Amino acid sequence: MNKKGNSKLIVSFFMVCMIFLFVAGMALGAFYTIDAGERGVFLTFGKASVIESQPGFHFKIPFAQNVVKLETRTKKLEVEADSSSKDLQDVKTIIALNYHLIPEEVTNLYTSIGQSYETRVIAPAIQESVKSVTAKFTAEELITRRSEVRDGIKTELLTRLSKYYIAVDDFNVVDFQFSEEFDKAIESKVTAEQLKLKADRDLERIRVEANQKIAQAQAEAEALRLQKQEITPDLVKLREIEVQRLAIEKWNGVMPQVTGGAMPLINVGTVNGGD
Repeated sequence: MNKKGNSKLIVSFFMVCMIFLFVAGMALGAFYTIDAGERGVFLTFGKASVIESQPGFHFKIPFAQNVVKLETRTKKLEVEADSSSKDLQDVKTIIALNYHLIPEEVTNLYTSIGQSYETRVIAPAIQESVKSVTAKFTAEELITRRSEVRDGIKTELLTRLSKYYIAVDDFNVVDFQFSEEFDKAIESKVTAEQLKLKADRDLERIRVEANQKIAQAQAEAEALRLQKQEITPDLVKLREIEVQRLAIEKWNGVMPQVTGGAMPLINVGTVNGGD
């Protein structure tokens, strides 16, 4: 075989390979799959079909038709929002949002928004919702009434995002951040309240102790009063006789020795029985 024949053979082989690859590509491009948790927007020459592709195995016309896959599983997005409180304090709010695309509406979402829905719709909706709600509360109320603030922002988001075929699964205010001056003011106020609470507790303790002492004194005074009421003239005379009797029982009959001074006078007759 000459060189010319070899060249024709090589060209023919190359053409056959190209045709095979083209046909194989066409065959492979005619099929696609949609995974669970996804929906496919079916495009024919760039125009979206009314019916989106469900999870599973599907057929399409190569080159003429295409499928854009959109995830419908729950996704999490964290956004920082700057706003002002009712008392004009600057507030930076960190928001955590769990959301998902409404599966039956992915075609409408794609045709109206595209695939950049997080930056074009969700983030701005969070910003506007936070500004709208925080403006109704003072900076201190944003902390003390946090659950109300959270519910207000969530309600705003539900209204705003539902128009764009996006469902809110969960929503949380991760943090409120204020200016350094406001943080110091809050810290000073908390410290003052703690000191006042301690002073109130100390005052209450002192009041209780004083009342206890008064009650004790009153009880002692009442006991003395009752004792005085029980002391009668007969009781006093009886006690005197008892003391004299004890003194006589203890006397040993010996006159006391006096070394100086006058001799005490003793009624001997009384001691000897009156003789």
